Amino acid sequence: MDEVVETLTRIEQNYRLFQQQQFSFIRALEHTREEANDMMRPVSSIVQVQCYRDHHCFNSTDRRVLTMFISICNDLRNLCHKMVTVHPGDSITNCLLEKCKVLLNDSNDFSAIRATYPHAVVNYLSLEEARHRYGGVVSLLPIVIDNMWEWITYSKR
Repeated sequence: MDEVVETLTRIEQNYRLFQQQQFSFIRALEHTREEANDMMRPVSSIVQVQCYRDHHCFNSTDRRVLTMFISICNDLRNLCHKMVTVHPGDSITNCLLEKCKVLLNDSNDFSAIRATYPHAVVNYLSLEEARHRYGGVVSLLPIVIDNMWEWITYSKR
């Protein structure tokens, strides 16, 4: 269990660095979506972000911040698998882990999710249009991290 806590703490530190670059992340998505001629639909999956990075990203700063997002998603996905082996689980912990697994699934549509208080990541998006296009992608990581901390808290009981 200690290893899970340490890993999640490290991931959360990486997320804080990423969070400081949210405007760069949104700009990178804007640039790559423009390059892909895909400006109408919201960013809705990890695969979509990977596709933008791999096929439509020509700027090293944009590539770095998109890679950072994908890397944190991969780290969280790996931690999910480790959590399953650490604690056999009950209905509550299994439900929390299943929610994380679904959210972190590469092709899951997260465009409708929104982080709520105490996370203000969506509030930093200035226009309603930006909130619609990027609200899900910026909400994904804080929601998953919160669920994992809740899993740890419940599992320690």
